Order: sequence, then C-alpha cells, then structure tokens
Amino acid sequence: MAAIKALDFYLPDELNASHPPEKRGLRRDHVRMMVLDRTTGEIKHDRFFHLADYLQPGDLVILNNSRTIPAVLQAKWLRNTVPIAPKVEIRLARRRGEDMWEALIVANTVKTGDILQFSPELSATVIGEKANSPLKLIHFSKKGTDLFNIIYALGEPVRYEYIEQPWELDYYQTVFASHPGSVEMPSAGRAFSWELLFELKRKNIQVDFIQLHTGLSYLLDDRLIQTPEDNDEEYHISESTMERILEAKLAGNKVIAVGTTVVRALETAAKNEALSGMTNLYINQQYPLKIADGIITGLHEPKASHLDMLSALISERHLLNAYNQAINAGYLWHEFGDMNLII
Repeated sequence: MAAIKALDFYLPDELNASHPPEKRGLRRDHVRMMVLDRTTGEIKHDRFFHLADYLQPGDLVILNNSRTIPAVLQAKWLRNTVPIAPKVEIRLARRRGEDMWEALIVANTVKTGDILQFSPELSATVIGEKANSPLKLIHFSKKGTDLFNIIYALGEPVRYEYIEQPWELDYYQTVFASHPGSVEMPSAGRAFSWELLFELKRKNIQVDFIQLHTGLSYLLDDRLIQTPEDNDEEYHISESTMERILEAKLAGNKVIAVGTTVVRALETAAKNEALSGMTNLYINQQYPLKIADGIITGLHEPKASHLDMLSALISERHLLNAYNQAINAGYLWHEFGDMNLII
C-alpha cells in the first residue's frame, strides 16, 4: 500500500532527535507534547508530564510492555565448516519460534545451510529465505530464555542514521518493559515515568498493558520498502485487559492507545476476535476503528505508514497543519523526540 501522499512534508535534519532526552538535560517525561483535538484540529502545546490534564477519570491508557532486544549481532560466517568471512552483521527482524528468527544478514551471497557462529555458546543455521525479501530464516542452537540471555549479552540496539552515536540499551527501553521481543523500541511509551503512571492512577485514570513485538522496519536499502502488510508482528492481549477495555467503552470512557503498535494489536483483536497471534493489519483513513479513541505517539517521518494510521483518528488536513506547526515550533522527531496526543 502506498503511504499518504498528502503527508509528504519537509523535515529539517536538525529536528531528528539524535540524543535521548536524558542526555539533553531533560527527564524522559518532560519532553514536549503537542495535543490535537480529533474533531476540530485545535492544537495545544504542553509537556508530557501534564498528560493527566487531558484525560478523564475512567479513561483507560493501554501501553505496550514488549521489551527491546539488542537485535544487531556479529557472527563468523561459515560454509561447510570453511570460514567465508570473519565478521558479518545480522539484524534480527522478527521471531518465528522459540529458536527461529527472520533476520537480515548483511552479506550478499548467504546460502541455505550456511552457519553463523556468534560465540562459543551460540550459532545459527540459515534454513530458508522469505519470498520477495532479503530476509533469511535462521535456526539458533539455543531457544527461549537461554537464547534471549545470550542475545542480551552479545547484541547492540538497532539504530538509524539520525542517531549519530551508540547509546546503551537502557535508552531504548520503556520503564515498564517486561516481555523481551521487540527489535525496535515501542517508542511511544518511552516518555512515561513511574511517577507519571502513579499520577494517572491517583486521578482514577486506568492503565493496562498488552504486548506487540515490533519487527525490523528498515532493511538497509531505500529500494526495499516494507508495507505494513509485509511486517507480521506477534501480539498478545490478556482476557482481563480486554474485559477492562470493553467495560471502559461501555461506560463511555476513552481507550487511549500508547503507540501505533497498541492500535494495531487492539484493532486486530477486534477484527479477528483473537487475543493472540500475528498481525499484518494495515490501518488508514478508511479503516473503522473499533477500540482506539485516541493515541499517544511520537512524531513520524514524511511518507511513513504510521501517518496512514493516524489519518484513521484525525483528518489529513488537521494532521498536516499540526505537523507544520510542530516543525515551526522546533519539536523533535523519532524515538528520542517529542510526543503527540490525539484525542
């Protein structure tokens, strides 16, 4: 699917946040927040720690508690026990089982049967390819918690060209992350602090959690554009969380999704009547949202498919106007940037 052409806009390089807020002298919950009224397009400017001022008692905030893994690994590349290269980069893309991952191997001629030796304790065998994609299916020699423990010991977080230097994995985690599996940080939740979560609860604003493990969005080649339909992601919603969501909706309260990942998981569950599974749901302005009444999200780059999803919540005209205002006001973009509440 093509991205919304109307939401192509010019984003100056200096608005790409290259440093975490903490390295800019800010608490994570003190980043700026642009508040948009879904109906009128009215724009307000505030700081994220004032979030509770824009919500009502009984509203339900749903967060993604997937934990970011350091998905960039280095391995020795072998074929028939013969070394081909002493070091190749492997970017994990999405989990396919306890010991199976799709991965981007940054080397041109990798073949089925080749071995990737990550450490004395961990290797993987290339067992297949993904159709019409550079991704390979790899089978690890460890699984489950053992595999995650070694990945955490060996890997580095995925970072893109606007992040000029490596930052430790903690900067790519939300404070409440608990279930490992996201290749890229579910970054809409990054601005939450425990103090802010407790303040929401004090004001009787409900908080609950789902998981959606994010996949690798960029395949290191501008010609390889993954649509949302290409990007299968694993999600899980507990029965008790879905009950709270339905109770909030019945009571006339708002369900606020923290991030496009949460919208995707909630709307997939509503559409498929399945609380767990894989989703490649594509949401755009024609999509009738059944659960999400609002969203807390970062600011998305020009032509991003996430902008298509936002257009299901607010008109393109209002969104583009708000983004132009955000650019003029010097808001910062991407995972270390500022926040946007659409309600």
